[in-house]
Amino acid sequence: MFGIHSYGLFVTAGVLLNLTPGQDTMFILGRSLTGGLRAGLAAVFGIAIGTMGHTLAAALGLSAILATSALAFSIVKWVGAAYLIYLGARLLLAKAAAAALDGGTRSSADDPRSAFRQGILTNVLNPKVALFFLAFLPQFIDPASEHKTAAFLVLGATFIVTGLMWSLVLAFAAARLQSFFQRNPSVRSLIDKLVGALFLTLGARLAWSR
Repeated sequence: MFGIHSYGLFVTAGVLLNLTPGQDTMFILGRSLTGGLRAGLAAVFGIAIGTMGHTLAAALGLSAILATSALAFSIVKWVGAAYLIYLGARLLLAKAAAAALDGGTRSSADDPRSAFRQGILTNVLNPKVALFFLAFLPQFIDPASEHKTAAFLVLGATFIVTGLMWSLVLAFAAARLQSFFQRNPSVRSLIDKLVGALFLTLGARLAWSR
């Protein structure tokens, strides 16, 4: 179909890759721990939207620009790193969380809309994701196929669906701890700081990547 071969192998490889902890995994866990299930789910779907963008870029050949232009890659990389560092700094500098949901105010980390936007941006602004799609998907597409764009879209959609399923598991699992954090604001504040430090680390890691 559409010149796709070894589809079973692609699905297996995609599942294993999704299970490997990466920037998206850390972001989902961080948002679920600090904002609960709604924020975690919003982050999951935001990342899925961002991945759709990378799939379209790979299908249309736009990802090739990042692979061939050092300037384009550097611009996207530095913007993405700066955004992650900004998110981390906000959490590190935020005031202590309220003791309980029924008696306090919610921080911006709890806002599902904010988590959704951040999920999209952190994924879209990671050029390594774009290069991954450009390098990984063509291995399962027949070079002689007349439907390469459709093949890219089918494979990308498959990868997104398998990744979405695993991301939902992560969000639900991490969000189960939210009630504990609401009862223990000092622990919640510590988690905010740890997640902020994690985002700073991810931003620095992206900035220093080649």
